[in-house]
This record gives sequence, structure tokens and C-alpha cells, in this order.
Amino acid sequence: MARRDTSFICQNCGAAYGRWQGKCDACGEWNTISEESSARAQLPGRAPRKGRLFALEPLAGAGRDAPRLASGLAEFDRVTGGGFVRGSVLLLGGDPGIGKSTLLIQVAAALARGGHRAVYISGEEAVAQVRLRAERLGLADAQVELAAETSVEDIVATLSERASPRLVIIDSIQTMWTEMVEAAPGTVTQVRASAQALIRFAKRHQFRILRAVKNRFGPTDEIGVFEMTGGGLREIANPSELFLSERDLGSPGTAVFAGIEGSRPLLVEIQALVAPTSLGTPRRAVNGWDQNRLSMVLAVLEAHCGVKLSGHDVYLNVAGGLRIQEPAADLAAAAALVSSLVNAPLPTDAVYFGEISLSGAVRPVAQTSARLKEAAKLGFGRAILPESARGEVGSDGGLSLNSVGGLTSLVAEIAARGSPRNAGAGNREGAAEKNATPARFRRENS
Repeated sequence: MARRDTSFICQNCGAAYGRWQGKCDACGEWNTISEESSARAQLPGRAPRKGRLFALEPLAGAGRDAPRLASGLAEFDRVTGGGFVRGSVLLLGGDPGIGKSTLLIQVAAALARGGHRAVYISGEEAVAQVRLRAERLGLADAQVELAAETSVEDIVATLSERASPRLVIIDSIQTMWTEMVEAAPGTVTQVRASAQALIRFAKRHQFRILRAVKNRFGPTDEIGVFEMTGGGLREIANPSELFLSERDLGSPGTAVFAGIEGSRPLLVEIQALVAPTSLGTPRRAVNGWDQNRLSMVLAVLEAHCGVKLSGHDVYLNVAGGLRIQEPAADLAAAAALVSSLVNAPLPTDAVYFGEISLSGAVRPVAQTSARLKEAAKLGFGRAILPESARGEVGSDGGLSLNSVGGLTSLVAEIAARGSPRNAGAGNREGAAEKNATPARFRRENS
């Protein structure tokens, strides 16, 4: 007979409890805990199955790189570390409608055209719908095998009948269900059990299952850039040109940051807007950067540079929808903020990078040469970088290097070019904007 185990699972985070409760202690959400049960086969009078013996290997030995299967899409292969690894399992996630299924069918078609067997199993769409998408993308001639199925047992049985495919795509994992657990499809228990069954099958038969990006066989911070077009997702070989293609040259509050995403240098525009506030508590809004990092930069500007922002709303945005993770963007963000405050446009041919410490010093960051080469390739003429980073510059690409040891000197240089907004209007906003300039850097009107 079967022994049933009952547990209460949070559908938001997957935490398990022995009894029902209204609030999940792990994630803090209310009314997300539901009862789920699983059945385990247990025959009376039968001893548990003994484990099998496996071979042990010595620590010393020749190491080999895992063989990879390139998809043919350069940006996709960059993210996966050079292609698919035999027996690996990848998880592809993203916002609804961002193009996950489109990217997957393009990858499957590319492999099929290269002579590899690719299987695409859809749990959300019918076969006819997948065919329509393939026709729209011009991929109808690719020998991709399609199926619309959600039962894990049926999928495993079907894939075991013929020669092993090189790629199996499950779209998507939350629609799968297995008979091993008694829970509705889409619940945490079903998703976990279905994923484990497919992973075991992939490891045993050396398949590659693709549903989201989490790569343990390559870098996890690598990015690939695609553009959605009428013909599908198009690779962007030079993302820096894309992110800088619509710059508003000569506008105060914009600075170009020379960053590193994964192994590639990337230039993005950081936009700042500092405006007088009528609220008791000024607003701080940021998009594409860490909110706590912005608060730290604002505190350093006020404590060490005399920039008073307590009466101003501050808005910061990274153009192009990119999210910056590294602290090297501190210097570019500070330059954009001061530029907007004093109404002083920054040089259009300059890039900024450097980490700001709590003392106001500008600290060096890694891969200085790669940042400078990318800036020189796109036609920039100068770089504002940490003073201690000059020794790390292998080739500046012909750029004029302006090193800064502390944030105070950079603020002074920007403020010296500033001018109050609405000059001559005599309104309160113009006066407040003028008075916001640090006293030590303020220019006297003649």
C-alpha cells in the first residue's frame, strides 16, 4: 500500500510547514500556504532497496574542459559560456512577453539546421501555434520535432523510444505535472518534482534541457543583448552603440559610464535629474541602479563636498533598461547628479568610472584597460578615472586621461561651469537652484 505524507507548502517561496498558518514566516506573505500531499510506494514486508556501488577516483588527474555544443547564436553562446554542456540543465526566465519562447525556437532551429536532433515540447501552446511562430520567424524549414504535452512520464517515455536528441526544450516547467505527487500543476511541489524527474532523465541520457539561464558551467554574470524585431530576436554585436544611440548631447545631468558586464566592456548613459521639492521629505527614485548605492553617494556629496540636496528631489536612471551591479558607476552617477544640480553639461566625449569611498576618495576598479579600449573604439576622447588606476593602464587607445583622487576636485570642476536655471526670471525655483551650488564652488556674479 502507499503511505501518504501531507505537508503545507508556501506557493510563493516553497517553505514547508507541518500545519497550516496564515502567514509564511520565510517570505512574510499572507494566505500563500496550501495543503499538498505526496504518495510513496511502500510494500509491506519488503526491505528497502540497497544502494548501488560506484567508482571512486583520486583527486589528482588530468582535467578536461567540458565539451560544448554551440547553438550558432553568438550572444546566446556567450551567456552559456560557449554553448551547451552535455547533460547540463539550463533555466531560462524573464518577464512575460519578453521573448523567451521566441529565443528558444530560434535556438532549436539553429541546432536542427546544423544536423542535430532538437525536440521542442510545449505545455502552454498547441503545435499549430508553435508552427505559426516558426513561420513568422522564417524557421518553418528547420527539422525541429514538436509536441504539446504536460505529463512528465509521457515525455520521458517518448524521448526514450528513439535515439537521444541533442537538445530538449520544455516550455514551460510550471505547466508540467508528474504522477509521483498529488498536487495541482504549477504548485511548488509539482514544479520541484517535475524538474527533478527531467533532470534525472537528462543526466542519465546526457540531454540538455533549456528553460532559463542559470549556468554552472560558465560565468553567471555574462549578458547577451538581443533586439526584438518582426523576424524574431536579432543579436546585438556591439551593445554599447545601442545604449548610446539616442544620447541627448549637451544636456545637463547625463554622464557616460564605462562599465564591465561579465567579460565584455559596456558603455551606458546615466541620467540624473535634481529638482527643487515642495514636499517635506524629498523623493529619491532610481531605475537600473542600487537604491542604497545612490543614498551613499548623496551622503558623500553632502558631507565632503558641501552639495546640499536636502531640499531637492533626486531621480537617477540607467538608459536602455540595463541594470548596473558594479560599484564602478559611483563616479559617473556623482558627476551626473552634480551636473544636473548646477546646470552644467558634462563633456560629450568623456567617460567616467571609479568607486567612491565613504571618505570621498575615488578608488580604482578592475579592468581599466578594457574600459578605455571600448571608449576609444566608440570615438570618445577623454576618460575621468581614479588617480591610482593610471598604473594599471596598459593601452589608453589615445584617450586623454583625467585622473581624480577625491570627489571634491571633480565637483569643483563641474560646478565652475554651472549656471542657474531660469536666470533673470527672478522666481523662487531659480533662486533655490542657484543657492544649491556648494558655497565653496559658487561663482560670484559680477
